[in-house]
Amino acid sequence: MAEIVNLRRVRKAKARAEAEQKAAENRTQFGRSKAERENAKANTALDEHRLDAHKRRSCDEPED
Repeated sequence: MAEIVNLRRVRKAKARAEAEQKAAENRTQFGRSKAERENAKANTALDEHRLDAHKRRSCDEPED
């Protein structure tokens, strides 16, 4: 005699497995830790500050 299979459970299990597979791919592609994101943001801000420090002012601009 064959085993009885609930098709709804099989379908949901398949959907969960596919969703987990997609989530794993997204984690590897887009995932960065909070420390890595903050470090990148700090480096960007530092680079912008250094660039602004080297800008020349025109004669028309008042000095602060």
